[in-house]
Amino acid sequence: MKKILMIIAPENFRDEEYFHTRESLEKKGVEVSVASTKIKAVSGIDKTVIDTDLLIDEATDDYDGIVFVGGSGAKIYFNNEKALNLIRTFYEGGKIVAAICIAPVILGYAGILHDKKVTSWEGAREDLLGFGADYTGKDVCVDGKLITARGPQSSYKFGKKVAKAL
Repeated sequence: MKKILMIIAPENFRDEEYFHTRESLEKKGVEVSVASTKIKAVSGIDKTVIDTDLLIDEATDDYDGIVFVGGSGAKIYFNNEKALNLIRTFYEGGKIVAAICIAPVILGYAGILHDKKVTSWEGAREDLLGFGADYTGKDVCVDGKLITARGPQSSYKFGKKVAKAL
């Protein structure tokens, strides 16, 4: 069974990006573990409380891929060294690295987007270009083991693409 580590913000992550992506992964038989900076995370719109499986500080690369969920709270990971190091470790290990909405900016801070085709929430376009990425604007963009998506409307498709890449 393939395993994915989903990283969510401790608050204000996008409900659909978490729930729909997770549903798509689990329907394809992928085991999902969820990490955050707190054991209980609160979603953005619906204020749903999620019990996470582990703290991000406890996370390892013992997964087949890593997925960052978007929403305004995801900005907490822009300068989180543990998150950035995890991204680099997964990427350098040839594993799936995925992000949706604003979360591809986190990948930029990790330094892995130069000359890579990516997409995101339109508001993050300039940031991604600043990291040397080739912004496509597609719903979901796959560049090797790097998978990015625009936002909530892309969540199911995003999860399916991640599952297929595994």
